[in-house]
Amino acid sequence: MAEKPHLNLVFIGHVDHGKSTLVGRMLLDTGHIEPYLIEKYRKMAEEKGKATFEFAWVMDSLKEERERGLTIDVSHKRFNTDKYYFTVIDAPGHRDFVKNMITGTSQADAAVLVVSAAEGPQEQTKEHIFLARTLGVNQLVVAINKMDATKPPYDQKRFNEVKEQVTNLLKTVGYKVDKVPFIPVSAYVGDNAAKVSANLGWYKGPSLLDALNALEEPQKATNLPLRLPIQDVYTITGIGTVPVGRVETGVIKPDMKVIFMPSNKIGEVKSIEMHHETLPQGLPGDNVGFNVRGIAKNEIRRGDVAGPVDNPPMVAKTFTAQIMVLNHPSVITIGYTPVFHCHTAQVACRFVELQKKLDPRTGTVKEENPQFLKAGDAAIVKIEPTKPMVIEKAKDFPQLGRFAVRDMGATVAAGMCIDVEKKEM
Repeated sequence: MAEKPHLNLVFIGHVDHGKSTLVGRMLLDTGHIEPYLIEKYRKMAEEKGKATFEFAWVMDSLKEERERGLTIDVSHKRFNTDKYYFTVIDAPGHRDFVKNMITGTSQADAAVLVVSAAEGPQEQTKEHIFLARTLGVNQLVVAINKMDATKPPYDQKRFNEVKEQVTNLLKTVGYKVDKVPFIPVSAYVGDNAAKVSANLGWYKGPSLLDALNALEEPQKATNLPLRLPIQDVYTITGIGTVPVGRVETGVIKPDMKVIFMPSNKIGEVKSIEMHHETLPQGLPGDNVGFNVRGIAKNEIRRGDVAGPVDNPPMVAKTFTAQIMVLNHPSVITIGYTPVFHCHTAQVACRFVELQKKLDPRTGTVKEENPQFLKAGDAAIVKIEPTKPMVIEKAKDFPQLGRFAVRDMGATVAAGMCIDVEKKEM
């Protein structure tokens, strides 16, 4: 049987708007969780005074998350439809966990934005929309959830109000809204999740499952040169040095010579494996371990990127980026040096120029050489890493051109690289 195409799907949106419940419902209704498990969780949830949380608990299997009733880690769950094989990245909505959200979203082919019909879009809804856009998630489905809880229940007028509010937010960051389906759902009751519901007779569009099946298959970035950011490096007795990471672009094959940047070390790929099976090659999206000859474990590290010797990953002396300041307690000025998270690298980087402040709704220049940036500002800036790091132009290698900026335990900005001044190694 031919392998179904694979899509990574991230669920985003405000905390408490029902993301985990919707994921749990999709897994149940597509036959990927046994109904008795939901029943078991229902009893546990009621005993803990957390009635209606049973679906969420399927995802939030960590004990601490159950106690607190929120999603901490990015949990991966899988389900098949007749067209695709989905890996669901249930990205946390809570601000403390926005870093997980970023590592989750950076790998997503499509996003389901969950917005409560009762409350409408909130601050985090806006933040997640901009993040998804800045981090390159181009396909979006909007699930307007908790339709059973509108007054009156399943109210078309309320759906239209929330749809209009979300449409305006999506337009401000440049999503093409005519391509975005808006689906009224009740994750808890199951309306319009895997099948169209009679409770929403006025709605004539697809169910969430139909909308997911209608997503476009992502283009495999096999035509680009290899870029494989390293997550970990192991030494395995009898085998040798085994770096592990996700192929972002290109193809990795045995007998290939690769260079690791910025460590500037060259080795030869001996074998590649995924899920303990040897592979003839590693393709974009594959999380692989590969045995490499000619390199000792301590010569390369997390944050390095493997690429072909004749097209090595770009090491930046400085880079120019477009950023959105999400939440910063004061202001960003020249000299500010927070930590940039880009692919698997985490490097302190200095703001050396604030070139332009932009209108986040239109992208037009509001101010040249602003003195400072504050929360809500979009800007073009010049950045200098404090130690060598790999970053590529987002238009050349989208997966290696996007980053999050973190300081004091919070994500202060997210952005994409538009130009790189190369560091001579």
